Amino acid sequence: MIKGFRQIASLTAASRVLGFIRDMAYSHFFGADQLLDAWIVAFRIPNLSRRLFGEGAASASLIPVYSEALYKDREEAAKLINTVLTVLFVILAALVLAGEAGIWLYYRFLAHTTESRLIMSLSSVMLPYMIFVCVAAVLAGILNVHRHFAAPAAAPIVLNILIIGAILCSGWWLNVKVRQQLFLVAVAVLVAGVTQVAIQVPALRWSGVSIRPAWQVHSESFKKILFLMGPMILGLTATQINTLADDLIAWWFSGSVEKGAFFQLLGAQIQYPMWRGSVSHLYYAQRLYQLPLGVLGISLATAIFPVMSDDAARKDFAALRTTISKAISATIFVALPATVGLIIIARPLISAAFEHGKFTPQDTNMVVRTLVFYALGLCGYFAQQILARAFYSIQDSKVPMQSALVAVFVNAALNLTLIWFMGCAGLACSTAVCSYLQVVILIIVLGRKLEHTILDGLSVTLLKTLAATGLMSLAAATIMILTRSLPHVRSFDILRLAAVVPTSAAVYLLAAKFLRIEMLSLLKSGKKAESQNWQQET
Repeated sequence: MIKGFRQIASLTAASRVLGFIRDMAYSHFFGADQLLDAWIVAFRIPNLSRRLFGEGAASASLIPVYSEALYKDREEAAKLINTVLTVLFVILAALVLAGEAGIWLYYRFLAHTTESRLIMSLSSVMLPYMIFVCVAAVLAGILNVHRHFAAPAAAPIVLNILIIGAILCSGWWLNVKVRQQLFLVAVAVLVAGVTQVAIQVPALRWSGVSIRPAWQVHSESFKKILFLMGPMILGLTATQINTLADDLIAWWFSGSVEKGAFFQLLGAQIQYPMWRGSVSHLYYAQRLYQLPLGVLGISLATAIFPVMSDDAARKDFAALRTTISKAISATIFVALPATVGLIIIARPLISAAFEHGKFTPQDTNMVVRTLVFYALGLCGYFAQQILARAFYSIQDSKVPMQSALVAVFVNAALNLTLIWFMGCAGLACSTAVCSYLQVVILIIVLGRKLEHTILDGLSVTLLKTLAATGLMSLAAATIMILTRSLPHVRSFDILRLAAVVPTSAAVYLLAAKFLRIEMLSLLKSGKKAESQNWQQET
């Protein structure tokens, strides 16, 4: 499992670095205003499908059932995955056609502002991306079962490269207007979807998997996947759904030059709590907190899921409990220092990365405030990924769905309350709170199902990690204090980051080694540590 985690994490890190460069291009050419707001909202629907399927329902429901089928009959397992791919393609194609029709009707009869028309136009271009990215996600799940992690983890790199290329070419070489740039980037997203599917085909052949149309929809295995998938859509993606809710509420409750500063409600005139650019501020903050989540949290969950599925398929629940306990300890080990580190370096990081071109110091202030609250939920976001997959490994998708429904409704209520006092930061705060709410529910119920606590050894890891994080924080804060007299401009912010980040990482790792934190094996090489610390590795 550790080998898979390292492979996924390294490729995901490359993808996230490119994603960071992509966001820097966004900030330079688009800043944080209504045009980027429109792009973000338009991209959310096809991108949410990637979240649902790439990191959620399709692959999560497929992996345990496919693993079980491989264990029994490889020929039937091949028919199963081909049926899943065929049915998924047909359903998504129908949804895209229906979506395009709905977009046209809305554009024609209900879109009364230029902002809403722009969103509809961009959505119509990118909606077919759903088909390709979801098919690529299922192929990734198949490859993960065969312990092939490289091609699936490399697929997102393609998207970032094509978007960066489209932005730079249209902005520097073609010198087109911002609206035209957005449409060129939308076309690049479509091309990326096709490419993400294509790059996984050689790996499938190498793994002995042949893809062809099939329609054995009456098989018990296929019915089991369908039964699991529906609830999984909510259970594994509550944070992503809450993030979408954040963006939509920020869009609806933001004033603009076209909309005005007030809206009417029951005869009363009420001032909008936010202004256009709020969606962009949320986006930049989301991208930064999702950097450690994608590189470490989802990589760990993706690598451990086949191991948990194998434990469950063998009915070895003692091994399953141990695997889950170690995974939760690992989330604490990587998420806690990431939380504190993000908060400490938030301002110089945002200033150095985004404050150029059309991105202003005022935008930096808004993103910093929002990022701090998102970062406070990192441990919750990490744990969600592990705990939801633990339920799916035992083929129980109802509990994650129920916990997610609670989190989504509580998030909506908190959003509509906190925006009047905290603006964008209130939306981030609500998402963080609800992540922990879902984690608490999942831990309690999973412990009951497995008839034993899944938190064995957590208190020791938590105390040691707190101590190591405290030393790391002291080192980072000292550097920030020593450099506070330097000008707060981009060049010096880069200097601060160059001093703080490697020093903090070194102090944390040395402290973890001194304290003998077992989870340090996640970052070390060598089969000895792997065999000693993760007995469930296959």
